[in-house]
Amino acid sequence: MPKLVEPALPAGVVRDLKQPRLDGMRPWEEPDAAAAQEAFSDAEIQRWHVLRLDDEDEARDWIAQWARRWADEEAASWAIVDESDQVLGQIGLRGIDLVEAAAGLSYWVLPAARGRGVAVRAVDVLTRWCFDELGLVRLRLGHSTRNQQSCRVATKAGFPLEGTQLASMRHADGWHDAHLHARTQLAS
Repeated sequence: MPKLVEPALPAGVVRDLKQPRLDGMRPWEEPDAAAAQEAFSDAEIQRWHVLRLDDEDEARDWIAQWARRWADEEAASWAIVDESDQVLGQIGLRGIDLVEAAAGLSYWVLPAARGRGVAVRAVDVLTRWCFDELGLVRLRLGHSTRNQQSCRVATKAGFPLEGTQLASMRHADGWHDAHLHARTQLAS
């Protein structure tokens, strides 16, 4: 059946770009494996991101997947770094939808970098790039209603709460209700 609207963004809009370095963010590199493994051994990151990396080989595999996922135009991830290029955290796009010009955001911050506004700044930088350069129209951010830190980040980054999705996230301790925050290019 024919669609009544064309995709908002053409196929290749992500794939044909080299993943950029952004202010305070860069694509993951193989030498970041130790930082990725450290992150996914942190209880808070495991709690909200339901993943662990047991050794550096798994961490290298986690890093390597991002080039494929960028090429497939489904997801992207950047290392959030400080002035000396040390990893502070992660920010990424999930569920990229070119038809709807939309994507989800994810982020985490290493324990030593928490409380310094690292995630809020990264969300702001990536949001501006997604709207101004990539051409996305909507970014959404979902988190467990129990994850108060993520809720503060979303709100501070200008992502208003749209509502609560019941039992929509499964974590190691069971099903969680989730807050859905979003921001659109049309309202930014």
